[in-house]
Amino acid sequence: MPARHFLDLDQFAPSTLRQVLDRGKALKADKTPKDRPLAGKTLAMLFDKPSLRTRVSFEVGMRQLGGEVVLLSQRDTQLSRGETMADTARVLSRYVDAIMMRTTSRKNLEEMAAHATVPVINGLTDDSHPCQIMADMLTFEEHRGPVKGKVIAWSGDGNNVAASWIHAAVKFGFELRLACPKELQPPKHLLDWAKAQGGKVVLLDDPYAAVKEADCVVTDAWLSMGDENKGETSNRHNLLAPFRVDDRLMDAAKKDAIFMHCLPAHRGEEVTAAVIDGPRSVVWDEAENRLHAQKAILAWCLE
Repeated sequence: MPARHFLDLDQFAPSTLRQVLDRGKALKADKTPKDRPLAGKTLAMLFDKPSLRTRVSFEVGMRQLGGEVVLLSQRDTQLSRGETMADTARVLSRYVDAIMMRTTSRKNLEEMAAHATVPVINGLTDDSHPCQIMADMLTFEEHRGPVKGKVIAWSGDGNNVAASWIHAAVKFGFELRLACPKELQPPKHLLDWAKAQGGKVVLLDDPYAAVKEADCVVTDAWLSMGDENKGETSNRHNLLAPFRVDDRLMDAAKKDAIFMHCLPAHRGEEVTAAVIDGPRSVVWDEAENRLHAQKAILAWCLE
């Protein structure tokens, strides 16, 4: 039986994603769990990029389910000395029961999955961030009920997180409006895929048009980790400044609209302090829900 990888949301049937999401809700509600379904299992976590939320949520989640964790940074593997991803995958598959990978290149993730005989989980690539969006779905439904048919507005860079929001819009059946500078729009193939799948994904250049009657407003950092040294910081800031989420933009959404951000946040850049620290923000619930959503993903991959 092939390994159950969790690489990107577009690869799953909506019913499977709903099953995982409902399991996350149940795991969160069970305050004193007696069940340890992953007892005796070990998760290897490979990090090309450091992360507070990804590392802690996966490690704590695996331990709460009864399993163990092995943490591997770049200096802990032989990848930097020429060992192939395929060989690393084959070796790790003999030692552990699952692999979570947070890397830059999607190619690395796909090569790991192609050669691993155990489940591989996408902890983030430069192209997508599916675990984050599963946590976001959990958060939205906690605060505003079923996400199907609702309106989500994205304001900012059409980055990897935005890409996974596009996947989610199709799979969970909500309308996604993306307000991005034309120079920083999501890849065309993603928008074409969403259209072909019958998804309601709209690309705009006006954040106020995007948030009109929106149930949720979402943004992300203007510079992803590693982009700081690309020499384009000033230009990106100039392009993205009109897409900053402030009280005026939030007021243009529904009266009870919530605000999301996957963190880390830069107050005064993509979002003002008044919004992220204000009553409409659910970012702390969102951060906590990484733990519960990923526990459900781990259980789905390994049980």
